[in-house]
Formats: sequence, C-alpha cells, structure tokens
Amino acid sequence: MEYVQFIERWLHFLAGITWIGLLYYFNFIQVPAMAAALADKDGPGPAAIGKYVAPRALLWFRWSAVVTWVAGAGLLGPNFVAAFTFQDGFEFIGMGAWLGTIMLLNVWGLIWPNQKRVLGMVQASPEEINKAKRVALLASRTNTMLSIPMLFFMASHTHGVF
Repeated sequence: MEYVQFIERWLHFLAGITWIGLLYYFNFIQVPAMAAALADKDGPGPAAIGKYVAPRALLWFRWSAVVTWVAGAGLLGPNFVAAFTFQDGFEFIGMGAWLGTIMLLNVWGLIWPNQKRVLGMVQASPEEINKAKRVALLASRTNTMLSIPMLFFMASHTHGVF
C-alpha cells in the first residue's frame, strides 16, 4: 500500500508540475509571443506556434490536469469526502482540492473547447474565433491566479504553514 501512495504522490507531483508549468508557459510566454508574431509584418507570423507548438502543448496541458487530479484524489483516498466537505483537519487540503477541481473544469470546459476553435480544429466563424480567444484567455488567466492559492493550500496541509 505504501508503494501505491508513493506512486500516486509522484504522479501527482510530476503531472502537477507539467500542468502548472504549461499554464504559466501559455500565459507568460506563448500569448505574448503570438501577439509579437502578429505585430511583426516581416516575420513568419504566429502560424508555426498555432500549428506545431500549441496543439502539442495543449495535449500535455489537458491530460496532465487529469492525471494531477486523479492522482490527488487517490492520495486523499478515504479522506476524499472529508477534504471536499472541509471536515476538521482537512480544511486546507480541501480548499486546494476545490481550487484544483475548478481549474480542471476550466481546462476541459472552457480552455480546450475554445482553443479548438482558435486553432482551427473546429470550424468557426471569425466572430466565434474572436469570442473563443477571449474566453480561453480569461479562463487561462483565471487558472493562473487560482494556481497561487491552490499551491499554497496544497502545501500548507503537509508542511504546516499554519
């Protein structure tokens, strides 16, 4: 049983680094790079990022979110309900779990469906693409902001911040 927890903990940790790392990559590197590529009239434009980098990064992004959440739920094990209902001793990990759950739902319910329109994987009108860009950006920025308290609450449960 200890081996299962060890594997779950490392899966949760590594997938979480991948997920949040890609979240920060999108918000702090790719979005500004796309804007710069659009503004550069003499450059290659944003097509290479949109065609080759973004789809692969989004694949890793959305599935690392799932692995992070599933491994985290596995780590909670019999304490899953206690965490999600903020029972005594589980308030901090519960808040982290809820924030992670909201972030996972943003990935699959808002970011990914809208990015498929933006990247041309799903047919959309120019107006739909513009709206999809805005929704995906706002959901991604929301996740970036939620990641800070989420990481705090997750760490505080085991490292005794309070």
